Amino acid sequence: MRRKLYVLLLSAALLLLGAPAAQAAENGEWAVYPAAARLGERPYFFLTADPGATLRDKVTVTNKTAAPLTFRLYGADAYNTERDGGFALRTLKERQTGTGAWIKPARTRITVPARSAVTVPFTLTVPADADPGDHPGAVVALDERITPGGGSVAMGIQRAVGARVYLRVSGPAVPALAVEDVTLEQDRPVVPGTRDSTAVLSYTLHNRGNVTLDPKVVLTAEGLFGRTLLDRDLAQVPSELLPRQRIRLTERWIGSPQLDWGELTLVATAKDVRVSAGVSFLALPWLAATVLLLGAAGGFAGRRIRRRRTRPAGPSGH
Repeated sequence: MRRKLYVLLLSAALLLLGAPAAQAAENGEWAVYPAAARLGERPYFFLTADPGATLRDKVTVTNKTAAPLTFRLYGADAYNTERDGGFALRTLKERQTGTGAWIKPARTRITVPARSAVTVPFTLTVPADADPGDHPGAVVALDERITPGGGSVAMGIQRAVGARVYLRVSGPAVPALAVEDVTLEQDRPVVPGTRDSTAVLSYTLHNRGNVTLDPKVVLTAEGLFGRTLLDRDLAQVPSELLPRQRIRLTERWIGSPQLDWGELTLVATAKDVRVSAGVSFLALPWLAATVLLLGAAGGFAGRRIRRRRTRPAGPSGH
């Protein structure tokens, strides 16, 4: 008997790399966006509140299909994915600790008729002891249908779309960034010059502050005598690094040196912050180095033997 496995897939509207586009979150079948006089006037919720305050707003869910759709409405915390730092949301079954826990829709289950829209009020109550700074999240409409996913193991797929909530709690804004755990792996040919060398740099980008950052990272490499080997703006960096989030990123350097000694440096900048970290590297063709060492060892041993053979005999005693 095949085991039944249910997987919640948040749609592409919930998993975005880079800055959000100024439009309602949708997946082609339904859309979720802040209620407004005109469609698309408010693509996201941008809210500011004091600790202990309660905000009231409305979310609209539009059904673009020819049949009614039933949704679960809930608040979700946002986070950066480990894989690429994309903007993602906690699922309904996960524990919400921030904005997701503070959002309370007036109705948690709605049915939207075909080609129609339903608007639902909600409250967002900020705890009196809430930390100041950014608390990103979303109001999510989860389709209650479970569709087959195929495969040898029976798999059900649920889809969801969320309207982002960018909430800032009043108080000191403290931007802070760190580059941590920098490592380097090198892949060089056994015989120098037979193919390109490749180096893979891995590092952790950590938002240690309480505001969302848009970091830029520059990678430089210096060889012997300060020669510049590399100077590159890194593209695979998320434009929204959320507070208290850390992501592991990698950068591949094709054509890295096969014979050199130097330093790789990462410089990360965002608004009002600049940090750096680095790692040293030694590029040495090990086969050639081994041959040279063996040759040097053989020469040293040969000289010792020759010295012993040519050493004059000491005076003999009677």
